[in-house]
Amino acid sequence: MHLWIKKLFQNRKYNFSSLTDQELIELFVQKNDSRIIAALYQRYGHLVFGVCMKYLKHIQNAEDLTIELFSDLPQKLKNHKILHFKSWLYITTKNSCLMILRKKNEFKSNIHDQIVDEAEEDSLSSKEILETKLEALEIALEEINEKQATCIKAFYLEKRCYDEISRMHSLTLHEVKSHIQNGKRNLKIILSKLISEK
Repeated sequence: MHLWIKKLFQNRKYNFSSLTDQELIELFVQKNDSRIIAALYQRYGHLVFGVCMKYLKHIQNAEDLTIELFSDLPQKLKNHKILHFKSWLYITTKNSCLMILRKKNEFKSNIHDQIVDEAEEDSLSSKEILETKLEALEIALEEINEKQATCIKAFYLEKRCYDEISRMHSLTLHEVKSHIQNGKRNLKIILSKLISEK
């Protein structure tokens, strides 16, 4: 844990572990208590650092960006209504990494070392957008009802039919259809919120 985070905890013991992300955010907006930012760092600092390492591939740069993102967090929590914090944080971190790489002119194809023409740039942008959407979807699946997520994964990712899902998870056909339908609706809500929160 970084030194500035440790200082926030010294002589000011309080247990935030029982609160959800949403409850922590609401409490921070009300109280402006820096210990809440420290609690969010404890909860998700490893996630942010991991994403930074994946894209920046340099420990010091990853640490610097992790600290920067959590330092900027208080202002963002006050100015934006963030309903799905983990997903929002992941996408914000990834976008920050990509912006750094673009500024350094390091975000280019591993296969070709020549200048990318306009058509290829459009294609690259589309791939980035698709990748971000898929990763956001993967994280959003963690935030919906467990049975809904299980049925959606089985139906769309594993290509299983309703009957198979019903037998595998001891659900009626009606329950399977209902979980898929409700899960899709909830995923759309979460993903639309993520877009508006970015």
